[in-house]
Amino acid sequence: MSPSHTERRAVLFDLDGTLLDTARDLANALNELLRQEGLAALPFPQIRNLVSHGSSALVRRGFPEASDAEFLALRDRLLEIYRGALAVHTVPFDGMLELLARLEHQAVLWGVVTNKPGFLTEPLLEQLGLRRRAGVIVSGDTLAERKPHPLPLLHAARQLGVAPSASAYVGDAERDILAARSAGMRAVVACFGYIGPEEVPHAWPADAWVHSPHEIYDWLKETLLA
Repeated sequence: MSPSHTERRAVLFDLDGTLLDTARDLANALNELLRQEGLAALPFPQIRNLVSHGSSALVRRGFPEASDAEFLALRDRLLEIYRGALAVHTVPFDGMLELLARLEHQAVLWGVVTNKPGFLTEPLLEQLGLRRRAGVIVSGDTLAERKPHPLPLLHAARQLGVAPSASAYVGDAERDILAARSAGMRAVVACFGYIGPEEVPHAWPADAWVHSPHEIYDWLKETLLA
């Protein structure tokens, strides 16, 4: 059932691979870490589809033989390298700023729910001029649970004063869709994000699969905003 016109509505976004194209900066951070360790850089296409799976996936790809202790130290170093160059190449996906402006024009609240830690999330959004525009920002360390648990999405909805049923969540990973479904929100797959060739996003329990931010708005007009 669509929310009434008087009900507050919200669209929540995953960060990496959905709201922002962060892959190039994260790939550069991983390759810098590899360089420091005397190893060859990895081609960008081998890194891009890992970005939505976080720093652990990147380190495992670059250092598959690392012990547990080595892995933790490498991950910390990766994050510090990345922290120093958060927004060199990172930009919103094409059409995303127009989508956000349209939502704001229609008084639809929007926010970010990501597994990225807050010490990276907030400065990144600040550098891109989005931190103060977002109605809520929930990072991976904001709560005791992270996606695919629904708690971060439910917390974001509560902070905005919006019912989950009057909310949509857009993400490019299966855990995003599972979290949205468990939270009682509409679930939208950002097919333009970092989805690997071995993944089958149309098998995820989503309400829509979109290939651009423009398609997100078209779908919202027929559902959440109808």
